[in-house]
Amino acid sequence: MKAPVLRGGKGLNPTRLIALGFGLIILLGTLLLHLPAAARSGEWTSWLTCLFTATSATCVTGLAKVDTFLHWSWFGQLVILVLLQLGGLGFVTLLTLVSLALRRRIGLSQRLMMASALNLTNTAGVVRVVRHALMGTFLLETGGAVLLSTRFIPRFGPVQGLWFSVFHSVSAFCNGGFDLMGAYTGSFSSLAGFQEDPVVLGTIMALIIIGGIGFVVWEDWLAHRSWKGLSLYSKLVFAITGAMILSGWAFTLWMEWDNPATLGLMAPWEKGLNALFQSVTLRTAGFATLDQGGLRDSTAVFSILFMLVGGSSGSTAGGIKTVTAGVLLLALWESLRGREQVVFRGRTIPARRVLDAMTLTMAVTILLLTGSMALSLLDGLPFLTAAYEVGSALGTVGLSMGATPGLSPASSLLIILFMYLGRVGILTFSIAFLTRRAESRLRYPAVDIMIG
Repeated sequence: MKAPVLRGGKGLNPTRLIALGFGLIILLGTLLLHLPAAARSGEWTSWLTCLFTATSATCVTGLAKVDTFLHWSWFGQLVILVLLQLGGLGFVTLLTLVSLALRRRIGLSQRLMMASALNLTNTAGVVRVVRHALMGTFLLETGGAVLLSTRFIPRFGPVQGLWFSVFHSVSAFCNGGFDLMGAYTGSFSSLAGFQEDPVVLGTIMALIIIGGIGFVVWEDWLAHRSWKGLSLYSKLVFAITGAMILSGWAFTLWMEWDNPATLGLMAPWEKGLNALFQSVTLRTAGFATLDQGGLRDSTAVFSILFMLVGGSSGSTAGGIKTVTAGVLLLALWESLRGREQVVFRGRTIPARRVLDAMTLTMAVTILLLTGSMALSLLDGLPFLTAAYEVGSALGTVGLSMGATPGLSPASSLLIILFMYLGRVGILTFSIAFLTRRAESRLRYPAVDIMIG
């Protein structure tokens, strides 16, 4: 949507406030994590590590320079959990929760911010959508924690098992990717110790998928509860999400079936389960049961593409979004057929939306290539490893081939910028800071040029 400008401010608009709000949360998280109480050692953690961790948590990415459980204390882990929840829901949603709790009237400016945060085209019913999103988040995260506790409490004890259940449920639903398994299965091991546990992996996958579908699609499903009644957008989200999960599962099985570094040594049913988990976690979640550094090159390239697509608009996920990728494929198909309009199921997709999809994808592609070259030059990383790192940051995924802890300060700052851009959104960022408030009224003569 085109961001309305709030009169009386110097260029302030809802998207700009959202971008600045994320920045303020990151700075506050950095300050809290820098406190000695946030580290297990009781010592000050470097500012760069704190900034990196706060950005990764707020932008629900999951990349980490230090192991979350081994380095951070209970207080530090709590700060990360709060940042994950704030980043997943968005601070605008939580501000709405405060207003609803205090029974305050929600004004037009706040409704505009809420609509921008959820990528809605108007403010009609936006308060209802946010209210249902808050309720659904609480219920789903609670349900996820209960299921995980059936595995974690017997293994880690009642107190720590319950804490682990809550932390991983929130992290999964928010597509955050942070885990607390470092002391039990090794530093940066993620969920590798649960390769044979369908309850843990199934619960995490369900939370990832539901969180990445999007609050708007939730609302549409609650209103109609049937496929026929869903909007075209919701149908696209479900169809593309399902197609990506199934194709990712099949491709991973095909390429990694006999790879001893990933699926090769597992039983057939474990291969199926872990290949499915790999496909789901690429949807900007960041949990891992497989060694990402052991993936074959073709699988790694495939994974980068999936990470860049991510989840759906108005969800806890990042990436260019599923429907954006769908619109691009539809535009390609129609163009190859010599048609100027992009049509899907008897409906024309506006040219402005097609151009937005192309702009966003081109911007992300340029950032991926230039960022990968920069990391490769700065830290001497193989290009594919650097691209995996940059793609993970831009898609707010959190998967890594093991390069994150050893990144130089310059490369770390670059990844921090990419995580922020990936969460706030390239188009949102451009609307917030780069676009003019008034379009030019000049119209120039058209000219035909040769393409290809």
